[in-house]
Amino acid sequence: MWWGVGAALLANVLYSTGFVLEKRALAALPQISVRRPAHLVRLVAGSPLWLGGSLALATGFGAQLAVYRTLPIAAAQAIFVSGLVLLLLLSSALLGERTTGRERYAIGAILAALLMVVLSLRQGSDTVGKGAPAALILGVCVPTLAAGLLLYGLAERRTRRRHRLPTTGVEYGVAVGLLYGVSSLAIKGVAGYLTTDRLGAAALHLLTSPYPYLLLCTGGFGLVMSQAALQRCRASLIVPVCSTVTCLFTAVLGTLAFGESLPREPVPLALRLTGTVLAVSVLLLMPKHDDQPPPPPSPAKELARREAR
Repeated sequence: MWWGVGAALLANVLYSTGFVLEKRALAALPQISVRRPAHLVRLVAGSPLWLGGSLALATGFGAQLAVYRTLPIAAAQAIFVSGLVLLLLLSSALLGERTTGRERYAIGAILAALLMVVLSLRQGSDTVGKGAPAALILGVCVPTLAAGLLLYGLAERRTRRRHRLPTTGVEYGVAVGLLYGVSSLAIKGVAGYLTTDRLGAAALHLLTSPYPYLLLCTGGFGLVMSQAALQRCRASLIVPVCSTVTCLFTAVLGTLAFGESLPREPVPLALRLTGTVLAVSVLLLMPKHDDQPPPPPSPAKELARREAR
């Protein structure tokens, strides 16, 4: 169990580093659009910095598989929230995004929530679900994917209106968060098939489950949608919103779908619930409006703008 906590913290480092590297790479690229996905993929694939960020995210995916094999979903999500602390620090140091007073208070609160969740873990007493009915997973995930795509499309339409308010990234964060929530449930499902016995049979059962196809779907849409959103919005704003939606979706629906239960002892139960509620509350109270001046355009963007005239 404790190496699962270590894997969760490692995943936090990898995910936060990956997001920041991708955001920095996108700042040097011309404007990208979800309406031209092939063009978007060609642009980002030609950036070594972006490829480094993607490699970090892919490695974080591997660490997340280990987490879901050893920790209950609700506990794992509460630990994943602590990655916001590193994200805010890296965004300030590498992206020049100013950290607000509320965000600094959030760092302390999230660290306290992380400590509560870790103290609530009990070796041998926590239930870790291994599987869920395919019909239930599809019934939850397919409508969620449709809702995420619809919300993202509405946000894109609003950004093209004249005299609009500056984009805060909330709509983008919610839409991408729904996709990542589905992806998180799929990762949990894949983790249940990982075994060292009868690898051929396990692989066959995995391929006949909905999880690999949900991962392919969320991976494709998530790649295009998240990169466009990251380029337009501040990472320290959009990622907390995305994390809030992913955490709520995965913790609530994942716990129910995979049949996991909360601790039965009063003290671990109180620590688990308090830590989870505190972590989610901090994310919900993070500022949703960007009052920082937009950064100056990069030389590549300025050149592209002049050539378009």
